[in-house]
Amino acid sequence: MGSASQAVKWTEHVDEVLARAGLKRGGARQRIIDLLAYESCALSAVEIEDMLRDQGTPAGRASIYRVLDLLVDHGLVERVSVGQGLARFERTHPDGEHHHHLVCEHCGVLMAFDDPELEEAIESLPERLGVRVEHHDVVLRGACPDCED
Repeated sequence: MGSASQAVKWTEHVDEVLARAGLKRGGARQRIIDLLAYESCALSAVEIEDMLRDQGTPAGRASIYRVLDLLVDHGLVERVSVGQGLARFERTHPDGEHHHHLVCEHCGVLMAFDDPELEEAIESLPERLGVRVEHHDVVLRGACPDCED
């Protein structure tokens, strides 16, 4: 997200959506929300677990997955499949702002990228194909600059 004000805005949005669903704040869920609010890209459940432990606010992996599933179900977090049954999670923006990812098949690094021309091509698909696209996620697989050599 970049800035503290954007992180606060996203956290408030999450709180509003969950409150409308009858869910109360607190516990591991709030710590995970607060953590994701300040991250610029997707994290694995293991990374979230490690970061919470490093902050002195540990949460069990099963709890982390339950929270992530809840946030995905409410459209607040996106699950990014990185292959081999592994997933990473990142917040979704209420305004639709997003980026895409490249997964290095050699070292496993996840790189975020923006491409306006790709976005334009994707936005033209509904009219060209006669379909409705509600959201999209582009994950490219290949080699990062370090592994390309």
